Amino acid sequence: MGEPLLALVGPTGVGKTAVAVRLAGRLAIEAINADSRQVYRGLDVGTGKPTAAERAALRHHLVDVVDPTERYDAARFRRDALEAMAGIRSRGRLPVVVGGTGLYVRALLHGLRPAPPADPALRADLGRFAHRHGAPALHARLAERAPAAAARLHPNDLVRVVRALETLDGPAPEARAAGAGDWAASPALGPLLVVGLCRERAALARDLGERVREMVARGMLEEVRRLMAAGVDESAPAMAGIGYRSFCAVARGTLAEAEALRRMIRDTTRYAKRQMTWFRRDPEVRWIDVDRAGGVAGVVEVVLEHAEREGVIA
Repeated sequence: MGEPLLALVGPTGVGKTAVAVRLAGRLAIEAINADSRQVYRGLDVGTGKPTAAERAALRHHLVDVVDPTERYDAARFRRDALEAMAGIRSRGRLPVVVGGTGLYVRALLHGLRPAPPADPALRADLGRFAHRHGAPALHARLAERAPAAAARLHPNDLVRVVRALETLDGPAPEARAAGAGDWAASPALGPLLVVGLCRERAALARDLGERVREMVARGMLEEVRRLMAAGVDESAPAMAGIGYRSFCAVARGTLAEAEALRRMIRDTTRYAKRQMTWFRRDPEVRWIDVDRAGGVAGVVEVVLEHAEREGVIA
């Protein structure tokens, strides 16, 4: 069986970093950032990077790794993340992927090669078998046919065991070649727990608005001016982050700051909705409502329960 991995995903501003930092008080972990904006140096205020205190409490990898003019994609993230995971494990710690860029998370957990599309009928049949005989019995079926694949999966990791069997018994090769559906499973991963954090939409939207206002108050415009003065054009890859191009217009005097703030709040809220849509489609995600769990402390307790049950921690 491969090495265990924990991932904390969900929309922006839901509390993923806070949960990871609190977990660091209970487990020997290091975080791998899976936010496509936080990889850029110099973009601090508007990307919600971990604070100095949070970084002191929990080591974060893949934050501030490229210049604003560089392109960074899912393939590069996967390579960097796997390298970081190896280092974390060599120190006897558990890697925890923390972020809301769904494409990055998918690239790490499932690779970049298209896999066969899902077969709903076969998935239902396998689910009924597991309900009658238990998840370990289904894992045993996989072990008979694909020992290497079974060795990478915990016997109770029902979602991934079902997916592995679907890959063996699914559509014909020509359908697989079309590249529809999920991506191929990564051979680097063992017991896996993907936890999605969520909140009621109106409550999250309200707090996102306040979060953006705080970013602006902390110096969003000044940060943009520093980047522009350093020669970073608004067309640079990093400046595609929410709010940055609007505040470039403010710096040039072509847009009012109040309008830039309004757009940033609007776009942040829309982005959170898109993130939820992306992660809701992933059957691997175990969802926890932050408010119903009692806040960050309550979420940590639920995560620890899931992690022990899934074999991610002893």
